[in-house]
Amino acid sequence: MNTPIADFVRAYAASGCARLHMPGHKGRPFLGCEALDVTEITGADELYGAAGIIAQSEKNAGALFGSGRTFYAAEGSSQCVRAMLALAVWSAPPGRRPVVLAARNAHKSLLYAAALLDFDVAWLWPESPGQSLCACPVSPAALERALEETRPAAVYVTSPDYLGGACDVAALAAVSHRRGVPLLVDNAHGAYLRFLSPSRHPMDLGADLCCDSAHKTLPVLTGGAYLHVGQGAPAFFGENGRRALALFGSTSPSYLILQSLDLCNQYLAGDYPRRLAETAGALAALRERLRGRGWAVRDTEPLKLTIDCAASGWEGGDLAAQLRSGGVECEYWDRDDLVCMWTPENPPTDFERLLDCLGENDRPSRPRPPLPQARGEAVCSIREAMFRPWETVPAAQALGRVCGAPTVACPPAVPIAVAGERIGPEAAALFARYGVDRVEVLA
Repeated sequence: MNTPIADFVRAYAASGCARLHMPGHKGRPFLGCEALDVTEITGADELYGAAGIIAQSEKNAGALFGSGRTFYAAEGSSQCVRAMLALAVWSAPPGRRPVVLAARNAHKSLLYAAALLDFDVAWLWPESPGQSLCACPVSPAALERALEETRPAAVYVTSPDYLGGACDVAALAAVSHRRGVPLLVDNAHGAYLRFLSPSRHPMDLGADLCCDSAHKTLPVLTGGAYLHVGQGAPAFFGENGRRALALFGSTSPSYLILQSLDLCNQYLAGDYPRRLAETAGALAALRERLRGRGWAVRDTEPLKLTIDCAASGWEGGDLAAQLRSGGVECEYWDRDDLVCMWTPENPPTDFERLLDCLGENDRPSRPRPPLPQARGEAVCSIREAMFRPWETVPAAQALGRVCGAPTVACPPAVPIAVAGERIGPEAAALFARYGVDRVEVLA
């Protein structure tokens, strides 16, 4: 598969041309990558008006992912989430305030989109008490009931979630489409799912719009992402995807990121599926070895290893520190869970190093109380709350105040309290459980 962006930039870097244009380093090495760092010079195309090499490269990506249309983003899935929601709101029937029906484990970029686009959110909650902020399984029956109560501009789910749990996207798509509602999937952690056999990617399961953080699971520089439009999605989405991305993106996108997205096409078109299958198989074997050593390991999507720290008798922070002391850095931990992420670029020694760090575990499990559901009373819209004056107070003093902005670390960036909602005792308990000590509230 050709790589038009990378080829152009390499040829330009080798040309010796006098760079009387941005950026200011002029191709001279400071970090070492400057020769390949260019801007929208003649021939380089323009990300938000692509008609040349970027458009060619995006077409290659669309063919690989089997989408109706694929667009590049250089500012992560957060940019693509906002663009998906803009497309849904713009295409919603006129005459009523737009509402998005979203699973409650949504990344906080959804709330920022609500503030910028001025829509409301109706939440889909777990049907049984949850164990983590990151997880919110949504059943087709629960979605059906929710769609009987509200007429949203879109249904929005996160799959896979940060712990590696996945929704039944095909079933949710069928329910949404029977109601004439598009399904949007935050697939930030699952770009690789297309290349499993069979594919588990949302584009192959009926999603209308989907964002992938290419950099999370593929060999792409941080910030590289895809916005995919489904084959059966409304034509409006494909026709206006680039406009939606431009609304939230810089006019100076990183050409280093764009080159890495371009080169990734060639990588995916090669023997990546075979290498992915080998890695997934090795990780499945690793999970079983750890279970045999006394560790509680969750069933997850193929490239995550998630240890249930509570069931293993550990505090997540202590386990992360033990790994770090052995030269292993995990992706995420909280009190109850620890997540490691793999790709085919991890050498076999990484598997053995993790095993050596963890060793045998003979600790008894510790209690893990279910999470309370922080269903705050809506006092004002998300937009109004996030644009009004606020103050930061100790979390212990936030009870009864109105949340001014999402307050949670990234990762996982799943808000405990939603802007515009009154903070109740359930949210206060979650602040304590997740170590949140300062909260922004309306002044």
